[in-house]
Amino acid sequence: MPSGKRAGAALTARPGIVIKKASANLHIHANMRQYLIDELSFLERDNLDSFLKRSLKPGPIEGTYWLELPPELLAEPQQAHPACGPFYFSVILERTELRAEFLVRSSHNMHCSCIAWASPAQRQFLLDWIDKMLQEEFISV
Repeated sequence: MPSGKRAGAALTARPGIVIKKASANLHIHANMRQYLIDELSFLERDNLDSFLKRSLKPGPIEGTYWLELPPELLAEPQQAHPACGPFYFSVILERTELRAEFLVRSSHNMHCSCIAWASPAQRQFLLDWIDKMLQEEFISV
């Protein structure tokens, strides 16, 4: 199964893994459809909210942000549909958790074959971005 780095520690995705460090939990789901950090404190949530507002395009719903996928990381389904781009990951900040979905979404079309689960390179891009965000906001998991 895929693996990723998290706050300096190597993790391997296995069914039912929950890793707890400091004040937040990191959940890695077996099917790797989303990345979840829960049990955020008020201060951690506020810091993440500020970071997301500075760094990402806001989505249509409060607390939703779009992380644009770089063109060099587009998979074959996205490359075949340039009119559906740009392509994004959704990052959702709620009261006590942050979720990032591994679904690559189109900015113009909700129902198209170019909308697909992230490739390994795309997934790693998202994980690295989250690592950077957590490091910059001094949130350890």
